Amino acid sequence: MKPKTRNAPPRAMAMLEALRGLGYSTAAALADVIDNSISAGAGEVRVDFTWDGQNSRVAVLDDGCGMDDGELESAMRLGDKNPLDARAAHDLGRFGMGLKTASFSQCRRLTVATVKDGAASCLRWDLDELAANPESGWLLFEGPAPGSKQFIAGLKGKKAGTLVLWEILDRVVTPGYTSDDYHDLIDNVESHLAMVFHRLLQGPRAKLRLLLNGSLVAPWDPFMSGHPAKPWASPTTNHPTDYGVVSVQCHVLPHRDKLTNAEFEASGGPAGWTAQQGFYVYRNERLLVAGGWLGLGNSRAWNREEAHRLARIRLDIPNTADADWKIDVRKSTARPPISLRPWLMSLAENTRERARHVFAYRGTPTPAQGNTPVEQVWRVDRVKAGMRYRIDEKHASVAAVLANAGELQPLVRAMIRVIEETVPVQRIWLDTAENKETPRTGFEGEPNAAVIEVAQVLFDDLIERKGLSIEEARKSIARTEPFQKYPALVAKLGSKK
Repeated sequence: MKPKTRNAPPRAMAMLEALRGLGYSTAAALADVIDNSISAGAGEVRVDFTWDGQNSRVAVLDDGCGMDDGELESAMRLGDKNPLDARAAHDLGRFGMGLKTASFSQCRRLTVATVKDGAASCLRWDLDELAANPESGWLLFEGPAPGSKQFIAGLKGKKAGTLVLWEILDRVVTPGYTSDDYHDLIDNVESHLAMVFHRLLQGPRAKLRLLLNGSLVAPWDPFMSGHPAKPWASPTTNHPTDYGVVSVQCHVLPHRDKLTNAEFEASGGPAGWTAQQGFYVYRNERLLVAGGWLGLGNSRAWNREEAHRLARIRLDIPNTADADWKIDVRKSTARPPISLRPWLMSLAENTRERARHVFAYRGTPTPAQGNTPVEQVWRVDRVKAGMRYRIDEKHASVAAVLANAGELQPLVRAMIRVIEETVPVQRIWLDTAENKETPRTGFEGEPNAAVIEVAQVLFDDLIERKGLSIEEARKSIARTEPFQKYPALVAKLGSKK
């Protein structure tokens, strides 16, 4: 005996309004629309924002293969494709929902016009029309809305291509919204698209031209590829799985001391240095996840911390991995399978430690004279109760004072001990966390005269007290913190004025 069943289709307006709350930002929604253009073989995509108060609109025009009428209807239908179905290797979609859910999250009227082999088709979803007749069901309207035909004119004369038009931007142009807000939004969208599609946009053989209001979008490379001050990048490591090969390359970015102000600002990314650390997950060179540690960690998941902000890891998965990696409809989250977590943890721990070292030591290089390590003023003593920071009495400046202190040496040692016991660790940590930058040290921002003044005192002591030659004294100063950063100034010590 067959079980009794009932047909319970969703109510159109209730479902459509619910789908509007998936949490897309405008930038993420546009990236989803552009994915369809890329899957359609587009070499150029134009995104145009037009400000007209409540009648403002956004259009996305591509030169892809276009769709015939049947394909357009399929593309406009919610859930037309089963996420479990196999996809072409280059396909950036999965759920058959992105165009609709992304668009509905921003607007109440979605019009898609397309041309294939010279034949044009146009369909639209109009939530206001459906709301006026809630029992009408899942009605697609043919052609643009009255008065909107001019907005799809970009396809005129083309043999192939697709134009997506958003109108009635009720989730964007809210009460009090101004043209300034709209232009700020455009800037935000540009930053996001430059990041999400950077691998498709960059290089002499770029696969995509992306224009925003007529201007080319320049790619933002989170890994600062080719920068001469970049301290480390690993070889690409591949891991075979049942669904294809997962590839990883680890990167440690330069410390701020090695960058110009413009480079530092640009390389921080849309969310800033601390937020942009971690894994960058790509599928078909399209960025899905920008930063974060994917829930990895030891006893608890790692947080984004200042000390690891220079660590960024590129991770490529095939589009057959969506289910295993729990890719969501918005293509904004990913979670590695249990089987890969130990491998990824090992790579990430190594990268984090390298990044922490560069961050802590401000990217300080070894002196030019061989591999002799830099003599640092502070050392770290690790004891059972934790760590203590101590002043190294072998450092040239400290040793010089102690050697000349005479009967005051106990008083000097007491002063050093007080300094050691009152290092404002918590204040430094708090200031660093709040200001998103380490405090200035190493004579940073000071004039050359200030560096020379201190170095000259130590230089004279090495010659007079220790009997070193001019050249030996210069070498000693050159491998002493913080003077190793000023080789040209050290080279002038002892020269006749």
